[in-house]
Order: sequence, then C-alpha cells, then structure tokens
Amino acid sequence: MKVEVFFVPGCPNYEPAVERVKNVLAAEALNVEVKGISVNTDEDAKVLMFPGSPTVRINGDDVERDQMPATGLTCRLYSIRTGVPSEEVLRLAIARAKAAE
Repeated sequence: MKVEVFFVPGCPNYEPAVERVKNVLAAEALNVEVKGISVNTDEDAKVLMFPGSPTVRINGDDVERDQMPATGLTCRLYSIRTGVPSEEVLRLAIARAKAAE
C-alpha cells in the first residue's frame, strides 16, 4: 500500500494530517511508510491535480475523492470542515485500497 501526503511548505495541517494517518494505519495493524510530497508551484499543483494542502492519497486515490475542489496552492478543507481528514474517511480509503489489492 502506498500512502502519500501532498502539502504546501509551511502548511499548519500537514503534521496533524500525517499523525492522524499514522495513527489510523497503526490501528489497522498496517506497517506502511507515509511519504510527504511537497507541492511548490501552481504548475506542480495542476500536474498533480492537487486540490489543496494537505492532500492524502492511498494507492494514488484521494481519500475524499468525491470532494475534489479546483487545484492550486491553497489550504484544503475536508468534509468535516477541518484541514485534516477524519479517521472514518481514512479507514474507508484504506478499506478501498485493501479491496483493490
């Protein structure tokens, strides 16, 4: 399983998002590396289809793939109205990734 957290340098939600992802992975008994990927330019954001910082992807799929705003170097709000995805959303994304393997 590949877990990536895309972020804009200086994003205050990056570290909390990484910690939440790591906690959910541990609770699911998964020993998976969480890779941080810095998005530095608008061009990078377009190429990566980056909807904002932080963006969590599991096996290349956004954890909230139904909530995809425009791309750009901006902060991201998840459906729970915070800049960090919920544990429930992460668990569902992990389950989708497991089912696809």
